[in-house]
Amino acid sequence: MNNFQEVISKLVNKYGTNDPFEIAELMGIQIIYLDLGNTYGFYRVYKRVKTIVINNKLNEWEKRFVCAHEIGHAIYHPDLNISFLKKNTFYSVGKIESEANKFAVHLLLYAKNLEDYDTKFAILKENGIPYEMEMYL
Repeated sequence: MNNFQEVISKLVNKYGTNDPFEIAELMGIQIIYLDLGNTYGFYRVYKRVKTIVINNKLNEWEKRFVCAHEIGHAIYHPDLNISFLKKNTFYSVGKIESEANKFAVHLLLYAKNLEDYDTKFAILKENGIPYEMEMYL
């Protein structure tokens, strides 16, 4: 079992769900919806208050994926300010974003039998996961 599967299994067993909105609530992370322009969402901690901010212009499937992605950041990168790193350093955030994407895909597909689907495209489509995430299957 890889690290993502192990972490997700523990998370789902602890909270009794793989729904990212329920998990965020049970983890004490508040969710706020704002018009973020071209930004899908972000995770931040300010004065010990954990918050996921999601673009209110996204559809429900996109919001669900963004929430799962940001939970990945909350678990794997709780102290990193990705926006700051992107704007003010030469630090490559590609690996960090890739980890959050992989976490989100595996969380949303938890307990699904992928052999029940004809193609990877079908897995993504039927579970509301962006097609660009195919590499994480």
